[in-house]
Amino acid sequence: MGMKGSAKNHLPVDLTQVGSGAEVRVRSLECAPGTCQRLREMGFCENALVRKIRGGADLVCWVCGTRVALSARLAKQILVEHVDGRS
Repeated sequence: MGMKGSAKNHLPVDLTQVGSGAEVRVRSLECAPGTCQRLREMGFCENALVRKIRGGADLVCWVCGTRVALSARLAKQILVEHVDGRS
């Protein structure tokens, strides 16, 4: 089961789908070029580490040493993978 179980932990999901307190790595951004650029300026770059602090209609995340709030609509466009071993 080793490979199959560990592979599950690395399947990309959108940021709204991870629980509060989860540490994730940004896999990709699935949005219009202008929106992608703005998200990158906020710290949501590919391979960036993000800790989700709170979910809901507005999410709060810790990214690049800063707390950042963003709408669930934007968070759905950020694909991430778990880095802490949880699925």
